[in-house]
Amino acid sequence: MSQILSYTWKPSGGEYGPRKARRQCDYEAYVPDVLTDLPLTLPLGVTAEVSRAEQALTAFEVETEHLDDFEHLARFLLRAEAVASSKIEGLQVSPRRLAQHEVKSRVGIIDSDATADAVLGNIAALRAAVESLAAVAVVDVQAILAVHRALMDHSDTRHLSGVIRDQQNWLGGNDHNPCGADFVPPPPEHVGDLLTDLCNFVNRDDLPPVVQAAVAHAQFEAIHPFADGNGRTGRALVSAVLRRRGLTPHFVPPISLVLATRAREYVAGLTAFRYVAAPDSPEATAGVASWIETFAAATVDAAHEASELRDAMLAIEAGWREKASVRRGSAADRLLRVLLGNPVVTPALVMELTRASRAAAFAAVDQLVSAGVLSQIGSGARHRLYEARDVLDLLADVERSLATPGCDTRTERPARHVPARRQ
Repeated sequence: MSQILSYTWKPSGGEYGPRKARRQCDYEAYVPDVLTDLPLTLPLGVTAEVSRAEQALTAFEVETEHLDDFEHLARFLLRAEAVASSKIEGLQVSPRRLAQHEVKSRVGIIDSDATADAVLGNIAALRAAVESLAAVAVVDVQAILAVHRALMDHSDTRHLSGVIRDQQNWLGGNDHNPCGADFVPPPPEHVGDLLTDLCNFVNRDDLPPVVQAAVAHAQFEAIHPFADGNGRTGRALVSAVLRRRGLTPHFVPPISLVLATRAREYVAGLTAFRYVAAPDSPEATAGVASWIETFAAATVDAAHEASELRDAMLAIEAGWREKASVRRGSAADRLLRVLLGNPVVTPALVMELTRASRAAAFAAVDQLVSAGVLSQIGSGARHRLYEARDVLDLLADVERSLATPGCDTRTERPARHVPARRQ
């Protein structure tokens, strides 16, 4: 059964910080149940919410997968989810800044931005989760390490990439010891077995996918197996489970967009999951059910937000085509199709994305600039950057909308930092 273990923190003598933080002190670490012992008997109300979440995701897939070039919408949603997951960890970067940094890095323009690099790492990790982790025949610990490696390879702590921690970590409190922390995960000697158990749970196919994704995420967060990057890796695991079980074969639902707004409910749900009792006890059942209900409700709203984003993007592309009047099959036509997923481009990138010649790519860019679809950024001569402002403005509007429970920052105080309102 899950348990609380008591320890004494003994400073090694080389620590820095205030004297109080360098003293010997007592703390408690949490060790969760192995998931093979968890019966997962849910109340009818929670079961109904799970069913509603799965129906909402299925409906979105059915309504969207028939669209032409839906892969660009898929890329857009994956990026939106990764950015939101990063924001939960305090990585604040605007859609415009991130898109510009990504393109600059791609074409060799020096642009030092550690925060944007970290968010690009999260995009890479999420892509690894849904393309690789979701596709392997059997999920093992190495597959999870690969997702973490994709995340951390863009950070300034690459030495932690794909490395299971061998020291105690903690959340909250101070940076010097776990005494007074908000949560202390299992000691390092428990992590390996718990991760193996988690992989065995992810490989099951006898559970509703939303239940499996919710429990896998909460267990991963309880284990906290890495020195850094646990939250983002754990939320990438959600998308991998849903893709692996066939519930979201084409799109990543922006669940983190919703969880970022409901931060208190999110933390409360994960805390409830960390029960201390026998796995078949009423306390365990109530704690697990509370978290699954929170997660399922967020998933329902994520499917709704994905539908709203899809409709808004289709409207943007329709407006572009009305303004630009491009010839079907031309380089400009192909460029309009990829701008939704690549809102900042260079002529060289346009050549790559549209498979157009240099002359055709430049002509397409000029045509869309004249139509007001693209705008040049700065005055660079060698590497000209162009942005599709409509897409970047849409992302900023979504961030503002979802920063409050009522989706209106004009009447409610935002729950987090948001981009400035468009004039």
